Amino acid sequence: MRIGIVCPPWLAVPPKGYGGIEWVVALEADGLAEAGHDVTLFATGDSVTKARLEYVFEQAPGSKLINDIVLDATHTMFAMRGVRERFDVLHVHSPFSALAAAIETGVPTVHTLHGSFTPEMERLYDLVADRAWFVPISEAQRRNHQGLRYADVVYNGIDMDFYSLNTEKEDFVVFLGRAAPEKGWKRAIDAAKLAGEHLVSAVKIAHWTEEQEWETNIRPNLPSDAVVYGEISQEEKVDLLRRAKAVLFPIDWDEPFGLVMTEAMACGTPVIATRRGSVPEVIVDGVTGFVVSVENYPEEAAERLRHLDEIDPAACREHVRRKFSKEAMVAGYERVFERAIREEG
Repeated sequence: MRIGIVCPPWLAVPPKGYGGIEWVVALEADGLAEAGHDVTLFATGDSVTKARLEYVFEQAPGSKLINDIVLDATHTMFAMRGVRERFDVLHVHSPFSALAAAIETGVPTVHTLHGSFTPEMERLYDLVADRAWFVPISEAQRRNHQGLRYADVVYNGIDMDFYSLNTEKEDFVVFLGRAAPEKGWKRAIDAAKLAGEHLVSAVKIAHWTEEQEWETNIRPNLPSDAVVYGEISQEEKVDLLRRAKAVLFPIDWDEPFGLVMTEAMACGTPVIATRRGSVPEVIVDGVTGFVVSVENYPEEAAERLRHLDEIDPAACREHVRRKFSKEAMVAGYERVFERAIREEG
């Protein structure tokens, strides 16, 4: 297949720090190229890929310019030139101008739903509900909005070779993510305090809502021994995940997937998460981690931290290998692309 992949233009592929979408795109593009497909990736010029790379911006502008309308439109206009003659299918990862333009080209267009269904996004998607092939990244996400032309669920994958198993854990727990209130950093702090555990956090603080959460709810409540990093490299993140005894994932929103859960489990590290979004699909309660309530997360997570010896690190990794590997994701997208081409051919 001749496949054009359009990544958002905010961060490099793969990203230097935070960037879940960009990691998925990096693995997809490489995996499809390795499988023998003719793949072109539209990203920023500082990206590294086994696909053919084309770009209009030489350097990724970074997190603070995510969703910038001028960057989005410029990137789209560049990517959509001559696509009808070049590609059998387009895979668009940004929901804005690139999706709107792609469906007008006559090329079968697949769009992965990386974000949540806010009222604004539901309105946007409903305008093209039967013109693109939509890929949810969990069954929970698909259930939240039934009116789109869905191809199939394709779980986000990770490169298992990058996440080696470690059974010798150190005496700390980890929180990773954005400082947005719905990510639950404050609940992680409270759980660690109750359990008497040393907490290490690596958090993106870029948006004004994240800065407000940091100043209002996080910094005043951090214990004196807490360690807080900003955005860290992928290598640094994996090092933390391998050494940690557990990852705290106290979200309070319908997160469509949550890569950090699979990254942690691939390292043999259990995850203690709330029953929101995709969590029940990703974590096997009592086998690869524990699923607890949002309302009582600190108390319930602190109690589960006393039962980490019940979790087999090897079982955590095997679960990820079967369901959430790069290979599983690439095979899923191959099936989706074949269907889109077949049914629009």
